This record gives sequence, C-alpha cells and structure tokens, in this order.
Amino acid sequence: MKLIFSFFVLMLPLMCSEGKSDDTSYADMEAEPSASSLKQAVILNDAGTVDMVSEDAEQKIIKESYLRFETQDLDKTYSQIKQIVLQNKGMIQSDNANKSYNTITRHLTIRIPTNTFQNTIDSISKQVAYFDTKSISARDVTEEFIDLEARLNAKQTLEKRYLELLAKANNVKDMLEIERELSNIREEIEAKQGRLKYLENQVSLSTINIEFYKQTSETGITTSYGKKMWNALGSGFDGLSVFFLGILYIWPFIIIVIIVFFVLKRWLNKKSIK
Repeated sequence: MKLIFSFFVLMLPLMCSEGKSDDTSYADMEAEPSASSLKQAVILNDAGTVDMVSEDAEQKIIKESYLRFETQDLDKTYSQIKQIVLQNKGMIQSDNANKSYNTITRHLTIRIPTNTFQNTIDSISKQVAYFDTKSISARDVTEEFIDLEARLNAKQTLEKRYLELLAKANNVKDMLEIERELSNIREEIEAKQGRLKYLENQVSLSTINIEFYKQTSETGITTSYGKKMWNALGSGFDGLSVFFLGILYIWPFIIIVIIVFFVLKRWLNKKSIK
C-alpha cells in the first residue's frame, strides 16, 4: 500500500534552471509530510489521478507469549514442545539450560507463524497441569507501519526529484550539494526500510518464550561425618604448610632475634658473676 501525499508531490519545485543554479535552495525539498490516519489517505496513481485509500487496512499485530511451568521430565517435555512447534510450522530459535541450587531449568524461544500462534499455545497448555506464569500480549503496530510506508514513499519520491536535478545540474557546486542531500535521503530510506522489515518479521512470526524446570533432590547436607574429618585434616595440613612458608619469609628477623638473645644472656651471666 503506497501512501504519497499528492499535494507534497505536486508542490515540489523543479529548482534547477539554466544560468541560475547558484541561487537554488535545496532545503525546501526536505519537508517531510506527517503520516495520515487510517481513515483516508491520498495517493497519486500511475495515470496521475488521485485515489482514496479506505480505512479497511490490514491490521499489523505483534503477538508474544511467556509460559513458565514445572515438569517431572525435562526431555519428555522438550520432545512434546518440539513436536507441537513442527506441526504448526514453527522453529526453535534458541535453547538454553541452566542449573541452580536444586533446580534444572530450560529456556526456549520459539518463532511461530501468527496464524498458528493460538493453536500452538493451546496444544502446549494441554500438556501442562499448572502454569506458574502464562501471559499473552498483542501489540497493534498498524499505525506505525502505515506511517513508515508514507514517509518512505515520500522520501523515495524526493530522491527521484533530486536525481532529476542532478541530471540537469551544470556546475560542480550544485552537483556536490545535490549529492550530499541524496546521501542523507538514502540513509533515511534505508533506516525506514530496515524498520519496516523488522515489523514485517515480528508480525508474520509470533514469539513464544517457554521456561520449564524440574526440582532436584539435592540439598546442602550431603557430606558424611568421616568426609568432614578428612577435610579437616587436609585443612590442618594446609595451615601448617602456610605457617612454615611464613617462617621462610621472615628468617632474617629470626636470626637477628636469636643473636640478640644469646648476646643478652651472655651479658647477664657475666654481670651475675661479678
């Protein structure tokens, strides 16, 4: 659906003329129209006449879901989900697992065609007795989509006008100025095309984030008394090793202390004899 504002198109001046190119102002061509509402929009068809776009535009909805639940068999649950996804022509985009203190958790990110989104959710729900979390959201991006299309088409029309001016430019100054403006316009066109492509992807493929986990029987009290004694003996030996290493670091001071002790003792003995 192409939305181009006819008044903007018709009012674009052909600003390049023979012998007066130095006075040309290109900034006026940069005016960008705001997007029209969904009710009516004016477009210029190939014949040059004005058509009207009805408000019955196709809605663009981005659907997402987050599911979290407990399971007793991680592998079996994964196999069931994988089968459901394949049956609904989807794919598993990412698969991550982690283990905490007493829980093993698996995270799946699934991309599913929007027309089979609800069927996929219902099929998974049949396999789950209870959800810790189950959320579904739908975001309408129709207005943003139409706004981007309108702005993109306006920029593409503006690009064509600049190309026409570039072909008619008769000096280097005009050519450089037009090429600079063309570069800016093309950057904006690429940015809008990228955003449109992203929205198309999000609309056509819905996202389901699934987190399922299993509680394990592991606890912190798993070490026997004998093991604790052995660990204590090992720790004691390590402490003794650290002590002797410390002595090696201060051996010069120990020698000085010993010499001072013997000198002092000898002096005291001589004093007592007198």
